[in-house]
Amino acid sequence: MGKITGFLEIPRETPRDAPVEERLRHFHEFHGRLPEEALQRQGARCMDCGVPTCHWGCPLGNLIPDWNDLVYRNRWKEAIDRLHQTNNFPDFTGRVCPAPCEPACVLSINDQPVTIKEIERHIVETAFEKGWIPPQPPKRETGKRVAVVGSGPAGLAAAQQLRRAGHEVIVFEKADRIGGLLRYGIPDFKLEKRIIDRRLDQMAAEGVKFVTRVHVGYDLSVRDLRKNFDAVCLTGGAMQPRDLPIEGRGLRGIHFALEFLTLANKRNAGDWIPESEFISARDKNVVIIGGGDTGADCLGTALRQGARQVRQFEILPKPPLQRTESMPWPYWPFILRSSTSHEEGGTRDWCVSTKRFSGENGRVQKLHAVRLAFETTPGGQRVMNEIPGSEFEIEADLVLLAMGFTGPVKEGLLKGLGVEYSERGSVQIDENSMTNLPGIFAAGDMSRGASLVVWAIWDGRQAAKGIDRYLMGDTRLT
Repeated sequence: MGKITGFLEIPRETPRDAPVEERLRHFHEFHGRLPEEALQRQGARCMDCGVPTCHWGCPLGNLIPDWNDLVYRNRWKEAIDRLHQTNNFPDFTGRVCPAPCEPACVLSINDQPVTIKEIERHIVETAFEKGWIPPQPPKRETGKRVAVVGSGPAGLAAAQQLRRAGHEVIVFEKADRIGGLLRYGIPDFKLEKRIIDRRLDQMAAEGVKFVTRVHVGYDLSVRDLRKNFDAVCLTGGAMQPRDLPIEGRGLRGIHFALEFLTLANKRNAGDWIPESEFISARDKNVVIIGGGDTGADCLGTALRQGARQVRQFEILPKPPLQRTESMPWPYWPFILRSSTSHEEGGTRDWCVSTKRFSGENGRVQKLHAVRLAFETTPGGQRVMNEIPGSEFEIEADLVLLAMGFTGPVKEGLLKGLGVEYSERGSVQIDENSMTNLPGIFAAGDMSRGASLVVWAIWDGRQAAKGIDRYLMGDTRLT
């Protein structure tokens, strides 16, 4: 694929982002784009490697060498067609996916991998600019009705696939806008909401119906849901945040990360939010507890809001800079990664355990913590111990809990349906994505647990196949 000797002749090249001082003044995307000729050269680096392990690294099984080769040969329209064969929304994954395909690239064994994510994003943006992504309404109607509960990436992928199979599809969303965590969990500087809206326009033109401000299980009863639809796909996410039940947790100024990010995104969308309800980092000492992507999103948002200082704490040790023997290629390496938000400011600290909060007049003022040491027992178990005398305290006017999610919210819809759960607390599904209840399916974080957008799209597509097969006896969906 590509140019046979391309990987020997052409170095990896990525576009420049806008300078930090410029991008901190707004919430817009700031990632640059390489010229088409440069992208073609990057496509030429894709090797004729025999076994393309990038397929294995990508949850969607994207046909990466195929569209790399098509880009190299300046056949962009064919490239978007090939990309859409496995991915409904490459414009989402081309922005927010951590690209597990790249560490799995054969080149990454001893060189820099192919710029797969950058090429993917450029293909889809070029296709939108050229008008190559039209609606694809079904050629026939099946007369079957499917409800999709939740409008995140899993729900949208399932809905689009099912509609193209000819089913009537209605997507229910409890929020005021469609998009789920794409809309309210990811900041605009990573994913501008116009990117979601243009896909929603495409889906609406295909015949997908969207209903907002309906909390299924409350506003729409479980009984009516089952009565009015031939199948239901549950894609409400893993929205139960992990809490930190320690002394002082009830003080004002301590919030879950998603509360903070949602309000920021709503205000950026033009919504009026009273100052008494808005969570602002302006002129505050901000502490983010949790070192993952959500914590990084909070960091970038707090910096743009004008925080005095931002510190991010992680309870685990600092990851290594490079692969170790326990992270062999082509597996995803758990190495130190810095997001664009980390480039912009703030500080990170590892092996820190928060012990309590303190404050006055009901508002948090300080965070009290201790440092940890991790040891491996003779049996191979890793244990953590507090380091005597390492206790410290810092000023904290705003604390954001970004420690992940424990699973789906069970009250309401799930409890009313009576679905069964896996050992991890997610909705249990079979090989066809169906729950223990006939006609009730689940996909995305609700059945997988909190994970990546790319996995959610895959799960949504798999659920659509299962639903189509359930309704029609067979399926042509891929």
